[in-house]
Amino acid sequence: MGAANADLFALPETSLPGGVPGIDREPFELFLIHEARLLDDRRFEDWMALFTEDGLYWVPAEAGQKDPWQSASLFFDDRDLMGTRIARLRHPRIHVQTPPSRTNHVVANVIVEEADEDAGRYLVSSSSWVAEYRLDQQRVFAARQYHRLERDGGSFRIALKRVHLINCDSAFEAMAVPI
Repeated sequence: MGAANADLFALPETSLPGGVPGIDREPFELFLIHEARLLDDRRFEDWMALFTEDGLYWVPAEAGQKDPWQSASLFFDDRDLMGTRIARLRHPRIHVQTPPSRTNHVVANVIVEEADEDAGRYLVSSSSWVAEYRLDQQRVFAARQYHRLERDGGSFRIALKRVHLINCDSAFEAMAVPI
């Protein structure tokens, strides 16, 4: 697939109840739970390794935002920018993460929206809740997320992770860790 694909950011207009018929949802759900656990455990390098070489992480700043080029985004990272962000998170004096955030990701309502079994490409949506605790403050992020996945042996790699926060157009304090 790859980031150059014009359809990378396209989403289905409607979902099939239960997702694509005949596709077992469990391996996709387990993969998303694994991804969430890596983020909770602050294993950011392992999280980044889940992405394809041209993989993207995108959090739109507007409801209904069609692509990351026409408007600003909360996050729009390719692997180089992910690596830079992770290096900053690992720096001992990064003020926005001293002390580091503790997070808990919950993934639910997983639906395989599109499947091209021959090419090993899938669009999977899920609900996500992330609780972040730092400096005696807790905040919660709720979202519908979309993963464009590519089969990689017995697992998957992420070509695009797109996170639609329900309050994406709100004012936020610094968001340093991936959602």
